[in-house]
Amino acid sequence: MVNQERKAEIANGLEIVMAQINAAAKSANRNPSDISLIVVTKTFPRSDVDFLYELGVRDFGENRDQEGVVKAENFHPDTNWHFQGQIQGNKIKSIVKWADVIHSLAEIDHAKTISDRHQMTESALPTKYPVLIQVLLDSEKRIERNGIEPKALIEFADAIAKNSGLEIKGLMAVAPIAENPDIAFAKMADIFSDFKEKFPMATWLSAGMSGDFESAITHGATHIRIGSSILGNRSYL
Repeated sequence: MVNQERKAEIANGLEIVMAQINAAAKSANRNPSDISLIVVTKTFPRSDVDFLYELGVRDFGENRDQEGVVKAENFHPDTNWHFQGQIQGNKIKSIVKWADVIHSLAEIDHAKTISDRHQMTESALPTKYPVLIQVLLDSEKRIERNGIEPKALIEFADAIAKNSGLEIKGLMAVAPIAENPDIAFAKMADIFSDFKEKFPMATWLSAGMSGDFESAITHGATHIRIGSSILGNRSYL
């Protein structure tokens, strides 16, 4: 009974969020089907991931390698695992084995390591490993926030593009905590528009979480990363 109650709770959260996505998309004159929902399962058990799969979810997000590797192991092959946390160099070898795409690339050294490790790994992934570049939207860089400053983005992307083992899928951003998300995501929309002029194949804009995904949709996000609005509050150990 407890499992059925938990599944019903998740189903209710998912239904509410999907309705909000549809409403936000229509308000922005966008097709809801153009927006991909990534359910962020960090800190939640594998059983919740199983329930989400049964409910039709196929894209899952994790911030930590030690969690993602366990949840993705022997899971359904028709799913996509998104790594979106801050990258640690010593974890890359493991991450590229289970994650289908990395959203948070922000260091040249990490790019080379990702490419090298991917080439050494027997994988069902395409020849080029898909990555998104994380853009820093904070007005002042903070130790706890990862990302490339907008003024350095093109130079960074050019360096990444020279690495034949990587495919730049697009950009990722997190709205600053103390800033109006509409302002942050409007800025990100401009950055993304300029970026696509140089990199037209980079079509993903990964932006928006539980507290601000509707604003992100308004400003063009193609992939939104939602956890607590669907799964409930997290318990950090």
